[in-house]
Amino acid sequence: MSKASKDNKQAKRKSLISVPMVALTILAAAGLATGGWLALQSPEQDPLATQTIVMEVGDQRTLETALSNAFTVTASLDGAATIAEDTYLITANAVGQSTILAKDSVTGEEQLFYVNVVADRNTAAGTNANSDDTTTTSTTSSAATTTTTTESTTEGTTTTVSLPPGSVTGIELTFYNVNLAIGQSKMPIVTMLPSDATDKSEKWTTTDEAVATVDELGNITAVGAGTCTVRVTSVNNPAVYAEVTVTVKDPNGSSTGQANITTSNGVTFVDGILIANKTYGLPASYAPGVNADAKAAFERMQTAAAMEMMTLTIVSSYRSYETQQILYERYCNRDGQAAADRYSARPGHSEHQTGLAFDINNASSSFDDTPEAQWLAENCWRYGFIIRYPEGKEDVTGYQYESWHIRYLGEEKARAVYESGLTLEEYLGITSEYAS
Repeated sequence: MSKASKDNKQAKRKSLISVPMVALTILAAAGLATGGWLALQSPEQDPLATQTIVMEVGDQRTLETALSNAFTVTASLDGAATIAEDTYLITANAVGQSTILAKDSVTGEEQLFYVNVVADRNTAAGTNANSDDTTTTSTTSSAATTTTTTESTTEGTTTTVSLPPGSVTGIELTFYNVNLAIGQSKMPIVTMLPSDATDKSEKWTTTDEAVATVDELGNITAVGAGTCTVRVTSVNNPAVYAEVTVTVKDPNGSSTGQANITTSNGVTFVDGILIANKTYGLPASYAPGVNADAKAAFERMQTAAAMEMMTLTIVSSYRSYETQQILYERYCNRDGQAAADRYSARPGHSEHQTGLAFDINNASSSFDDTPEAQWLAENCWRYGFIIRYPEGKEDVTGYQYESWHIRYLGEEKARAVYESGLTLEEYLGITSEYAS
């Protein structure tokens, strides 16, 4: 593949700045301030230019921005650093890199921060969050030379390599973990750093082709149950790479080939997730009401949406077995059972009976193209929810597309399902089919 075509491929795969990212950043070692800031901008630059914050593990500090109004914050998913959405308090959790995007709620202006978490701030080291090695990159005042120092924490050695101008010094991916069902594919968007690097060509490899393969564009395809690592390496600078942990589940169970399905008092859990679909039902006696954690998570999401001028309201939440029976029979009488089964659950098979599912704003297709529906699809996972019945997946979930129906899983599991690009059935390796 020619250099020009490689660059075209890179340009096509660039993501918007709003996509959460983890960066291997270029650090100007002499610029560290006592409070942990690394000023990357000169006086003539835009005050909203990207800035880097260096923190030690365990440190906390409040984010300060150049934005004029109240703002929302979005952190990357790696967990090296997290930020409280209400107080803007950053917490350094583990050595690595995170990004924080601050967005002005009035003007829409954005400011990006790279948070570099180190074991000791005095080292000013940038860490590759995807390996056991620590990579420190520094630039001199002259454009003629760039020096990369690699310190191996396992071997205790230090190697210094001189790189020519235009060399790749870091790689960003849009995700670093993915769960796939056999036959499923997903491709991360790759950004080579810096943006003016002269050779951005990539090399992709997998540790186990029996689990997942990867092509030259980075398209990962699940082959067999198990876990492997897919790596993208800079051809220009092979010391720079990023990795994706791939977990593949077979159609009948988990990544080990054995479904972790348990039943308690007639209620089914798969990998710890309560399931109510066409295959797995609930007893008529199961009546938990609205789940308190799910309601609290919705209220946090509702507040965040309001800051972006979006209004989210719950129009349907918990339904008892008896209520679902009344609704289902009414739909069958009106449209026939075959039609009703596409959009309404039989009693005992409704997610609403779990107390973990909510219908938002307008439980009809008229909600599909609204700004609120788009916001919900892009952001609900941040608060522990998923769009339960995605478009084009009726043959898997058993139900037609419902842009308004969200299901609470908790933030960690919702993030994993969202990142996988799969339905809940595909992610868990289960079916959704009535016995008759």
